[in-house]
Amino acid sequence: MLIHTLLFHSCVYLWTFLVILFGVPFSFISPDYLHNCAIIWAKGCLRLAGVRIKVEGSEHLQNRSAVYIANHQSQFDILAMYACLPIQFRWMAKRELFDIPLFGMAMRRCDYIPIDRSNRRKAMQSMITAAQRIKDGTSVIVFPEGTRSPDGKLLPFKKGGFLIALKAQAPIVPIAIDGSFSLLPRGSFLVRPGEIKVTILPAVETCNLTNKELDTLINEVRVSIATLTEEKSG
Repeated sequence: MLIHTLLFHSCVYLWTFLVILFGVPFSFISPDYLHNCAIIWAKGCLRLAGVRIKVEGSEHLQNRSAVYIANHQSQFDILAMYACLPIQFRWMAKRELFDIPLFGMAMRRCDYIPIDRSNRRKAMQSMITAAQRIKDGTSVIVFPEGTRSPDGKLLPFKKGGFLIALKAQAPIVPIAIDGSFSLLPRGSFLVRPGEIKVTILPAVETCNLTNKELDTLINEVRVSIATLTEEKSG
């Protein structure tokens, strides 16, 4: 397992550099092209790690812009989303990721949306930006826990992604990711090959809902994800 891990980490950094090097020029044509390069990057990383993705519920993918809400067990979750969602989408991700050399630059060129949770005003502006992206026809992905789970169990959901959906009056598509925690737990260096199951659930409509229904909406989505994850929340 250690040899597998060392091979993965030594190869994945080179692979990431090459995709950014050749992909970023395409972003000057359209961010969509760089996003497509990111899909190729993610599938390559999963192959290097020996990780397979099993997808169920693809029929629930929307032919309209939506907010995709997924649980977050591992760094592999990001790769899994690229691999199983054959649509144009933009990440809403913590601002610190945009400070990573080259990687952060590529994220900005993709028009991904940074969110600074330490600054309420900037965080609100990020949500307004995300809602506008949705209205313009591009979906957004949010990990509402805000960080990776330390033990595989669901953390409380933050409200941001749901407020974006309400503001844009866009459907929410819950996604349950199961199995990624055992392959690369938070804080672990070791990479284990295996399978991640991604279940795309039916969309939850937000049309005509208001902020008064926010807590009910969050609970509905969280319960639907919790029932399908390996480590059930308490």
